[in-house]
Amino acid sequence: MFNKKRFPINRSFFVGLLVMFFLVTITCTKKHSDQVSKTGTETITDIDGNVYHTVKIGNQVWTVENLRTTRYNDSTSIPHVTDSASWANLTTPGYCYYNNTTNADSIAKFGSLYNWPAVDTKMLAPKGWHVPSDSEWTVLEHYLVLNGYNWDGTRDASDYSKIAKSLAAKTDWRTDTTIGYPGNNLIKNNSSSFSALPGGDRSYEGPFYDQGVGGFWWSATENGASHAWSRDLGYVGVSLYRHDFSKRCGYSVRLVRD
Repeated sequence: MFNKKRFPINRSFFVGLLVMFFLVTITCTKKHSDQVSKTGTETITDIDGNVYHTVKIGNQVWTVENLRTTRYNDSTSIPHVTDSASWANLTTPGYCYYNNTTNADSIAKFGSLYNWPAVDTKMLAPKGWHVPSDSEWTVLEHYLVLNGYNWDGTRDASDYSKIAKSLAAKTDWRTDTTIGYPGNNLIKNNSSSFSALPGGDRSYEGPFYDQGVGGFWWSATENGASHAWSRDLGYVGVSLYRHDFSKRCGYSVRLVRD
């Protein structure tokens, strides 16, 4: 039994401990908040009037939603290509919606899918913004790894990243039981506030794939005459993966501030 006489309470000492605990907590919280990315109040608007929220991650500011403009920033229309055969043969700019949906809520949520020639026009983004280069995607990845956003808390970038959960949104991903995957315990996703959704893709042959299980985003950097670098997340897998795919693929687009 606890004996108050044997272990008397020193009230001054106890108050001192509480003050010290409070100061340490405030200091640690401030240090963590300096590193944790937060969705900012800044928004941008594309030529169609669509509004996008932003998030600051390290020294970069990214859009939180996928691009869905139907026009270049000079008001010229981007060709809307629905037919699979036409898409497969397309070597000029084009965009579409997943499964050619006309549902406004789905379009607002997942955005448009663009082929790389549309990205290469350098006219998709409003003034002051651009489609990220391959190296800018790498900067994002390294920042998250080195600041503890790997799902297991490690900060080792020498092998491969484990940042998929920190980037994936808390909704719409197919579920999985493997710890560390975006599909596992979705409530623990999105610590970076990047809010990546599994918007799927359109293959270079024309069919649509992977909505609900994967998200794919172009970079502005090509890799030879027929391929360009991209990033993708899956409901299974721990990394933000870097691949070079056919420029005829239809992928989502995020923007980063100049």
